Amino acid sequence: MRYQFRNNTPILPILLLCLLFATPANGIAAQDAIPSEIIAKSIVDIERSISRLQPLVENAGKATDADADGDAEALVFRLDQRIIRLIADIAKLARHTALLPEENPDRLMLQERLRKDLSSTSQLLSLHIQELDERISVYNEKARAVTEAEKYTLQAHVNGLEALRLGFYTSLVDLVETRETLGLSAQVLRKEAESLFYQHAEIISARIELFRSTLQEMNKRLTLDASNTGMQGAANEIKMAHALDVSRLESLLKLMTRLDIDTVLYRSVLLRESSGISIRLFDSEAVKQTMEDSWENVSEAVSRNLPDLLLKFLAFLLILFVFRALSHIAKRLVSSALNKSTSNFSSLLKDVLTSTSGAIVMLVGILVALSQIGVSLGPALAGLGVAGFIVGFALQDTLGNFAAGGMILFYRPYDVDDFVEVAGAIGLVKKMTLVSTTINTFDNQTVIIPNSKIWGDVIKNVTAQKTRRVDLEFGISYSDDIEKTERILREIVESHEKVLTSPAPNIRLHNLGDSSVNYIVRPWTKTPDYWEVYWDITREVKMRFDRDGISIPFPQRDVHVHQQDA
Repeated sequence: MRYQFRNNTPILPILLLCLLFATPANGIAAQDAIPSEIIAKSIVDIERSISRLQPLVENAGKATDADADGDAEALVFRLDQRIIRLIADIAKLARHTALLPEENPDRLMLQERLRKDLSSTSQLLSLHIQELDERISVYNEKARAVTEAEKYTLQAHVNGLEALRLGFYTSLVDLVETRETLGLSAQVLRKEAESLFYQHAEIISARIELFRSTLQEMNKRLTLDASNTGMQGAANEIKMAHALDVSRLESLLKLMTRLDIDTVLYRSVLLRESSGISIRLFDSEAVKQTMEDSWENVSEAVSRNLPDLLLKFLAFLLILFVFRALSHIAKRLVSSALNKSTSNFSSLLKDVLTSTSGAIVMLVGILVALSQIGVSLGPALAGLGVAGFIVGFALQDTLGNFAAGGMILFYRPYDVDDFVEVAGAIGLVKKMTLVSTTINTFDNQTVIIPNSKIWGDVIKNVTAQKTRRVDLEFGISYSDDIEKTERILREIVESHEKVLTSPAPNIRLHNLGDSSVNYIVRPWTKTPDYWEVYWDITREVKMRFDRDGISIPFPQRDVHVHQQDA
């Protein structure tokens, strides 16, 4: 019995297999219980598939005779699926048969029946694959001459037929393996499958490469015209078709691997894609082939574009060199202007303004140089913005120091060479940055303090004022002459060359202590001379008091002893 399609291509001569499996399942011997039960189940599955195939073939023939396109095509599509399942069941039966002992009568019977009909099954499957290829070509032609809505419907149908074709390829591999399992020659069928698979792999690989180059070109144009919705829609369609072909090629390579067909060339195609790739494709040969292809492409591109690349590279270096020189000039000009300015700028502000001016000029130079070699500045600046956000989030403490440094820069609570007391450290400020302040203590230790610690605490700037008052206190004995003492203290203070006359020194009898009469001596001097005046006056007071017979008492206690008569 043979059914015909419209182009007189045989649809299902494979139904001749129905006669092969007429033996009921319970006719299997039970010498090996488990294998025999498995074989019996396989035969039952095949008989069920055949029973469902027969009415489906008849309905497909009636629909074709009635010229009912929709029903006929749907039934033929369903029929193809049933055929693929039937051949898979036959292959499974052959594998189970091979598990039986060689002298098992069930094995001998099934092997004989399978040998008789596997040859015709292979021929019929080849014819069916050819007929399916013709149907795919017909629908592809129709898709080029229909409206947009109909085109999507036809493309979906073609995708279904492509999946069926891979199913028939799987059946072809199953038949090759079945024949070899039964000890039959499969050389002719292997060569046919190899030729068919190579041809189809070449077509899919070519489409993948074409889609990739087309997408690259369209993406370049979309970067220049992002509002082109028509081009964006076309690019999305190409992406979907590209993804389908990548998936199909991977499925095909799995079948080729089952037949030990060399697939290195096609695996290298998949390795260049970004999705849909199985880890099994990553072997040394495929990677080697991919690297060779990539090197050839790079070599060709370099040889073709080498003069332009050299010119752009030289222009890039020249622009960077020029702007580097301009950066140094800008820093010198800004530094000179700040030093000559009558405004009282802090050292930190001068350093920041000087370095910032040079950095801005250099940044402009880098952007100009990048534009000369074809780098789009828009995405680069957007990327810098994202990177800045990430870096800022990761460096919160450092940015806090920057903020505190900015506040110190603006309010200027101290400057370089000021004597300060900050964050528990006392000494001279030797260096200031936006991040930290370096202090040298009087015993020559270097202390580096983060600016956030300084700005959040009390800042004491000892040298912020030009003049300072020197606070001294001296005590004399209760028996000494007060007027003489006052005259001596005033002579000592007024005779020192670094004591200021304005504000005038203040010398007063301050209090009457337990053991001494205490005077305060408070002369004024310039801030840098503070300690010299302090030490000189203290020394001179001791020497004059000794010469003039004025004693400096020390704490003493009188002890009175009373004796009581017994």
